[in-house]
Amino acid sequence: MKELKFEDAKATLSTLIDLAVAGEPTVIIRDGRKEAVIVSFAEWEKLSKAPSFAEVLLGFPGEPGDIPRRSRKPARALRNS
Repeated sequence: MKELKFEDAKATLSTLIDLAVAGEPTVIIRDGRKEAVIVSFAEWEKLSKAPSFAEVLLGFPGEPGDIPRRSRKPARALRNS
């Protein structure tokens, strides 16, 4: 993914839009921080329609007994044993 300073992005906005439509997003950096990403509208629509993790879990078609009970040990303790 291409990164560009804000000042340079302003000067080449038309080109950045063409690149986004062609499938190459650009990260805009302002004051040394990543502030925004230019993506095509089609890509933005796909990303904005993605379900949240909670929605995915709530849509689980199984029964409560289908999911194994969690261990009382934290995952870190399980990895170290």
